[in-house]
Amino acid sequence: MSQTVTSTSPNPVRRVAFLGLGVMGYPMAGHLVKAGLDVTVYNRTAAKAAQWVAEHGGRAAATPREAVQGAELVFACVGNDDDLRSIVLGPDGAFAGMARDTVFVDHTTASANVARELSASAAPLGLHFIDAPVSGGQSGAQSGKLTIMCGGDAASFARVEPTLAHYAVAVTLIGAAGAGQLAKMVNQIAVAGLVQALSEAINFGERAGLDMALVLDVIGKGAAASWQMNNRGQTMMAGKFDHGFAVDWMRKDLGVCLDEAKRNGAALPVTALVDQFYGDVQRLGGSRFDTSSLIWRLRKLDGGA
Repeated sequence: MSQTVTSTSPNPVRRVAFLGLGVMGYPMAGHLVKAGLDVTVYNRTAAKAAQWVAEHGGRAAATPREAVQGAELVFACVGNDDDLRSIVLGPDGAFAGMARDTVFVDHTTASANVARELSASAAPLGLHFIDAPVSGGQSGAQSGKLTIMCGGDAASFARVEPTLAHYAVAVTLIGAAGAGQLAKMVNQIAVAGLVQALSEAINFGERAGLDMALVLDVIGKGAAASWQMNNRGQTMMAGKFDHGFAVDWMRKDLGVCLDEAKRNGAALPVTALVDQFYGDVQRLGGSRFDTSSLIWRLRKLDGGA
């Protein structure tokens, strides 16, 4: 059974580690400092960790193993399965330095398989693993308003939830190890289809000569309403694609979804097509545009700007 928690209960945790200071991890770790926690960070590029310490305080460590020394909870947010394994496993990895009974919380959007693998690796060491991918993008990380989907055991989840609440509006235990990653895949599948449909709708309306700002205002009050329409519709019309979650990252996520679908037998025809469309955006030079840039692709195909 899933459990949704938005608790603001007191948090007894005082010392934590955060591994990975990308566009998501950097502000997330900052929220922990603002909450009064003692934070040690690690980043593959040491200069980024030094920059974070100069801005927020705390400490930087040279390896994940050093960073987690004495930490009551360990958090991570890196790029993919291989990045995650590189900071967790091995003689300089986090598991080598974590004290028994410590919980490792992974915010990376990765495969369900690696979550299960690392959860299984943690158990003989007396450690606990929670896969906890997030939704809300860079803006959600900066504002502390992420939605977090978790996989793991209920006892470990209960220990980490109050700390997660420092940068989340909702934290949900979906199921056992890997369930958080599977829920994030569901999220990305839904988002991909919505963004493509919204792109087609806006492009169609523009070519039909409609006042699309007015049209979106009208239909945004009806059955077509969505977060994407309300938050990206106007910027899509304006050709602004600088909202943080890059096409490169979305293609990585959709690749994870498509790989999982091959294993579980789910048909993802629309997702596969939209993944190809994002490939077109990359080839057209929009790799670092945000995911709403699917409309840019349509305009390019139509001969527009």
